[in-house]
Parts: sequence; C-alpha cells; structure tokens
Amino acid sequence: MASYTSNEVYLKEESIVIAIDIGTTMTGVSFSHMYPGEKPSVRLVNQWPGQPVAGGDSKVPTLVAYQNGVACAHGATALDMVRDDDYQVARWFKLHLHPSSLKNQIHLNTDQGSSSDTSFSDEEIPPLPEGVSLKDIYTSFMAYVYKTTEDFFTNRTPNGRRIWDRLKDRNIIILCTPNGWGTNEQDFMRDAAIAAGILSAHEVDDRLEFVTEGEASVHYALAYTKSDTWVKKDVMLAVVDAGGSTVDSTLYICKSNLPRITLKRVCDSECVQVRIEMRRVKICPVLTCPYRLVESLSIGHSVKIYVNDSQGQSLMKMS
Repeated sequence: MASYTSNEVYLKEESIVIAIDIGTTMTGVSFSHMYPGEKPSVRLVNQWPGQPVAGGDSKVPTLVAYQNGVACAHGATALDMVRDDDYQVARWFKLHLHPSSLKNQIHLNTDQGSSSDTSFSDEEIPPLPEGVSLKDIYTSFMAYVYKTTEDFFTNRTPNGRRIWDRLKDRNIIILCTPNGWGTNEQDFMRDAAIAAGILSAHEVDDRLEFVTEGEASVHYALAYTKSDTWVKKDVMLAVVDAGGSTVDSTLYICKSNLPRITLKRVCDSECVQVRIEMRRVKICPVLTCPYRLVESLSIGHSVKIYVNDSQGQSLMKMS
C-alpha cells in the first residue's frame, strides 16, 4: 500500500494514531502523525528487524521464538529458528483465539473436481510452546511490534524522537480484528496491550480502539480505487478480506455521495474460518461471500466487489 494523504484538514488535538493488524501469518502496522491544520498522511512501517535494509517489507511474519520458555526472537528474525530443535516457535497462534463460532466446515470444489475441507481442525493448529500461554505470546509480540513502530517513527520522521516523547502518553492505538470476533476476544487483546506496556489500565478506554477487518477494508477500498468515479447513490459494494485464516465479507449500499460518501450495511458482516492451500488450489475468495451477497444480484442491483488478499487487491463488477 502506498502512503495515503487525506483530503481534509485535521483540526483536533495533536496525536499519533497507530493501527496494528496481527494476522495469522503476517502482521502489518500503519500510523499517522495527526497535526492540527494539516492534512494527515498514513505511513507504513516497512522496515522490520531481520529484513534487508534495502528491501524492507510492510509485513512481517507473525512468529515468536522461545527457548526454555523465554521469548528470544520475533518476526523475520524468528524465521531461521522454525526448523531448529533448540527453539520452539509460536506460529498461527491467532487460531487459538478464534471463537468456536468461526469453526464452521466449508467445502469448496478444487480444480481437480473433488470436495475440499478448508476449515482448520484442532489437530492442524500448531500447539503453543511448552509452558507458554497464549496471553504470554500476544504480550511479547505486541511489545515487539510497538517497539519496532517507535524505532521506525523516531528514525524516519524529522524530529521524530522529540515528537514521539511528547505524544507517546496519548497515542491512539487501533487493533484490527476479524468480523467474527466478539467482546471476549477484544478483552483478551486489551489485556495483552496493557501487559505489553503499550498503555495503562486507567487510560485504555480513551486510547485503545478496535476496528473490524471488514470496516478497515471498506475504507481502504474507498481510498485506493478512485471511489469518486464509481460510488454513486444506490450502488452496492461488497468488500471481501481474504486473510490467512478468515474471510470477512460485508455488503453495503451507497445512500448518498454528496457532500461525502454515506454507506449503509445491507446485512450483518460475516466471517468464516478457512484454510486454503494456495500452492495447490486456486480459489477465488468471493466464493466464501455470504449467500445474501449473491441473493442481492437477483433484485436488480449492480454489485461491485472489492477483494483484498495477500496477493493484492482487485475490483470487479457483478450484475
């Protein structure tokens, strides 16, 4: 994702907004220095420890390596330890947090014509390192992500250290979660953020916010697809976020586009847990959209579907 600059001038209190998306396989962070009187720009953390300086990536593997129950490496640095018997590496640990409501069985036809079970079974989810709790893993990884963000900001922003030190106690933290997560999972993430030292318990309600992956994808789609050229009144928009372990889909209708775009959800967002062997089976994420999306095609609407996956983004039209 290229950097994004808002069309509107920010008029509120100065702050730094940090958005964190801890995915099943990869993690990403974006941030914005919100300064009164200026148009905010969104930037990505695209240099992580263990990555080549000249070829930094905006995503980092969601990994934590442990030795004797102690976290010793994170992200790209932990990659070399996955096959080292001296270490236990926590991977896919987000699956341990998924609620039971996500563990649905989904059968899709493969290119060989056979039915494929794409859901994760408990046996397929990698176990946590011995003696380490899920809370410990999230706490350690979130502390690593936040520290990397601080280092990136202070080293890549003019007067970055002075700005960070001045605003660090009122940074706004946004955690991105699957549509299918509820209050229990949010409470878990909130406690982990506190344990990681990102914010304190007495200020968490003022500084921590949650956004669903579906809602975040809508904003992304509107910002990066020249939405002013195709988002018109009564146009329906379906956003599909195909992640490492869940596919989130949301269907909206545009109620107006002047003076600004106003969207209304046609139906509740849906989230399914899926496992797709991308090397062997090529499956369009749209196949996992809610049936209500497909049903809408029969009532005279033109539906634009925005697909966001690890391979890129695309916009298609169905009518």
